Amino acid sequence: MSAGGAVEPGLPAAAAAPSPAPARDPEPGHLFRPISAEDEEQQPTEIESLCMNCYRNGMTRLLLTKIPFFREIIVSSFSCEHCGWNNTEIQSAGRIQDQGVRYTLTVRAQEDMDREVVKTDSATTRIPELDFEIPAFSQKGALTTVEGLISRAISGLEQDQPTRRANEEAVAERIDEFIAKLKELKQVASPFTLIIDDPSGNSFVENPHAPRKDDALVITHYNRTLQQEEMLGLQAEAPEEKPEEEDIRNEVLQFNTNCPECNAPAQTNMKLVQIPHFKEVIIMATNCENCGHRTNEVKSGGAVEPLGTRITFHITDPSDMTRDLLKSETCRVEIPELEFELGMAVLGGKFTTLEGMLKDIRELILEGILKAHFIMDDPAGNSYLQNVYAPEDDPEMKVEHYKRTFDQNEELGLNDMKTEGYETGLPAQR
Repeated sequence: MSAGGAVEPGLPAAAAAPSPAPARDPEPGHLFRPISAEDEEQQPTEIESLCMNCYRNGMTRLLLTKIPFFREIIVSSFSCEHCGWNNTEIQSAGRIQDQGVRYTLTVRAQEDMDREVVKTDSATTRIPELDFEIPAFSQKGALTTVEGLISRAISGLEQDQPTRRANEEAVAERIDEFIAKLKELKQVASPFTLIIDDPSGNSFVENPHAPRKDDALVITHYNRTLQQEEMLGLQAEAPEEKPEEEDIRNEVLQFNTNCPECNAPAQTNMKLVQIPHFKEVIIMATNCENCGHRTNEVKSGGAVEPLGTRITFHITDPSDMTRDLLKSETCRVEIPELEFELGMAVLGGKFTTLEGMLKDIRELILEGILKAHFIMDDPAGNSYLQNVYAPEDDPEMKVEHYKRTFDQNEELGLNDMKTEGYETGLPAQR
């Protein structure tokens, strides 16, 4: 059987002009004081608010307090002197916890009925022996006891019994029988189990032996399911978003710019490309319809690598000219056999082939007149030459990673760059 619905009405809305009663202001840092009947300074704040039963003004009392061995809560109580309506509920003063919590209490004696309980509105209460459950969000949060939870459930079932007896007598009789079973639980004639399962992690069952272990109480913390995340209004990562992300990755993005030659409006295409066995790069191409000027540029999709990279490739066959090549703007190119050297940033970043890079000397290499070495030296570590044997080693290619010199770091602007020690309280490493 399930107890839900209108067990207790919700907290009325506050009136437009709240007028707090005189009360001593709490000291700084003591806004939430430990709950205690002996603390005379712990007084609730009174706010005049609208009664949703008779629509006249009643009084709402708010108490900010702290549960020992738990956390801060807000206790609110409303009462109307005109119609007698009253309501009490609690709310957690903190955030939703990282994990849900499940309290499993074995009630064996009357002392267990007096345990303090904080039950939020997102908690589900179960008594397996009676197949009884109070679903989440069917009651407002409450600061009560184990006995108070059962009494509250009994009151919720009894409130509509007169109507049921008049319209559905058989149903009313079965509910009367179940109410009798709940009342027997309050006598603790035999042990029973009380389970409070709260995905928000903000419910609580008192351990009277704290900080020692309580053999009658089992506390289980768990990771919430996607359904529980949605129930609490938390934004969860949906698995179906991953294919959509892949679609965006393969999309060519376009944005407006100006031609570097004639300054006429032009369009630049940009695409993120994953190079196998290397990393992601950003390819940008601009085509001016006014003057016909075309440019293409490649930017590394990652940061400057910890070590520089030197790739030495021995060109021995015309088919080598079809290898993919990524030259970053920080890369220097050498062909020792021709005493040829291309300085850093001369051609900018390029994603092409060996043939495209060597088009000015293509005829000499392709005709086999000369076998040469092609060296790419990139202190930023963001250049690449295709290994057609990947993932195996290429017998004609050597890849070296080296520590940059002071001058190379100076060219890259790294000597004066601080990248460590920005965390709060963490000194920079030297």
